[in-house]
Amino acid sequence: MTSAGDLMVIRPKRFELPVWAVLLGLVLRWSGRAVWWCLRHPVATGSTLLALWLYVEFGWSGLVVPLVLASAASAVWRWRDESSWWTWLAGPLLGAFRRVFVYQRAWREAMTLCRLADIYDHRPVLPQLLRVRSDQALDVLTVRMVRGQTPEQFQAVSANLAYAFGRRHVRVYSERPGDPPTRTGHGTWLLRLVDRVRYRDRPTLVYLAVVRTDALRTVVAPFDVPAVPDFTALPLARREDLRPWSLHLLATHVLVGGATRSGKGSVLWSLVRVLGGGIASGLVRLWVIDPKGGMEFALGRPMFARFACKSFEAMADLLDEAVTVLRERQTRLAGTVRVHTPTEADPLVVVVVDEMAALTAYLQDVELRKRIASSLGLLLSQGAGVGVLVVAALQDPRKDVLPFRDLFPTRIALGLTEASQVDMVLGDGARNRGALADQMPRWAKGVGYVILDGTPDPMRVRFSYVCDDDIRDMARQYPAPAHAADILAQVGRETAPEPARPPLPRTPSGPLLPESLLRNLLDRDTGGEGR
Repeated sequence: MTSAGDLMVIRPKRFELPVWAVLLGLVLRWSGRAVWWCLRHPVATGSTLLALWLYVEFGWSGLVVPLVLASAASAVWRWRDESSWWTWLAGPLLGAFRRVFVYQRAWREAMTLCRLADIYDHRPVLPQLLRVRSDQALDVLTVRMVRGQTPEQFQAVSANLAYAFGRRHVRVYSERPGDPPTRTGHGTWLLRLVDRVRYRDRPTLVYLAVVRTDALRTVVAPFDVPAVPDFTALPLARREDLRPWSLHLLATHVLVGGATRSGKGSVLWSLVRVLGGGIASGLVRLWVIDPKGGMEFALGRPMFARFACKSFEAMADLLDEAVTVLRERQTRLAGTVRVHTPTEADPLVVVVVDEMAALTAYLQDVELRKRIASSLGLLLSQGAGVGVLVVAALQDPRKDVLPFRDLFPTRIALGLTEASQVDMVLGDGARNRGALADQMPRWAKGVGYVILDGTPDPMRVRFSYVCDDDIRDMARQYPAPAHAADILAQVGRETAPEPARPPLPRTPSGPLLPESLLRNLLDRDTGGEGR
């Protein structure tokens, strides 16, 4: 402490560490970080230690020979089972490489410019990139959000994120993409425990699927026809990760929306193809309505138990008979089961409508249009549980064209003309979650986004292309049985009549107008003669 007149200056005593203590603290600090990094990256740490040990013990040959043997084993593995090779070897290695040299380098800049970074306590706070999992076409980024963020914020800037990483498409998932694998064999219980941890609900994470290579550019060949179709997993399309996408048809209705020449026929014919084995055996009955005069479905006529293409009265009759089947099954199955199980004696009825707007909006006969709308409403609201399903396609998804579009649990959007139509087909917010069906390129015939019941996140797929020759072969190999024309006669039952219900008693009600006002009106009409 020093003083100069009235001015007093107080200098605190400085505590200086010796140089050796400072150096020791830095060494301990960086050593702790190194140990923590090694614990977080055991594979990289173990590989480095193994390489050092081989070099010390055997020199350069100790590194070259194992590398050649590992490359040969990897090539054989890929040749024998490429799917597992990508899952267990190539995918993790490529993901780790791209995480360090592609995404981590641009992460801070991308998060800041895409408005996903924030300031807390005068410091920038960024979402944390935890892991990158790669396959043939996609990079799936696991990101821990900043406290207070939601997946909707990432979905709103999905296009910005795509171009920030040098790609064209990024989709955002609030839950981990894909379903847990089905485990069988020895050690199943242990693998199920691991899957339970891997696929647990983690609200703090968001998943970004970056499309690295558009695997849907190539045309998808038709899938093999199973002898007995699995109605819970019908392969119809190829996903972006090159795996098949399967439709869960049992107890659901399917809506296909798309503009002209977008590939709606690929969706419908892919479904008809995988049902071919069930059609020939009598397990499935296809009732087809083609308002375009048979231009789409006439080639497959031998596969259909019902077919209406020219007369709108015949189309209305077909829908009325489907309602008859629905009522008969409701009467018979009530109190027995809740979901119908298809059998050859009691088959699954699939009503396919190619252009629904021609029946619900463009038909000039008002009475006939109301009759068709009434039948469709009953089928869509009550038919899923009794095995009478509706698969419909349309071009214009507006509410006045299809008033009961919300009754379709499974929805497919192909190329559309307006951004607002995406939400009309797939539901509110689907476009913000990455379903850019209005931005389909011209080559994308049969490429679309699918929304399943209970899963709000869209998935991009390409449906198989079934040419005219394939349709003729299908019609020849898988014709419907001769007795498939009348399903009620085939099962040997008649529709149960509705039970007679006595009319409900109605309590007498008085006049709607007061008695004095009613008397004045009567006197005015009769000129006072009532008095």
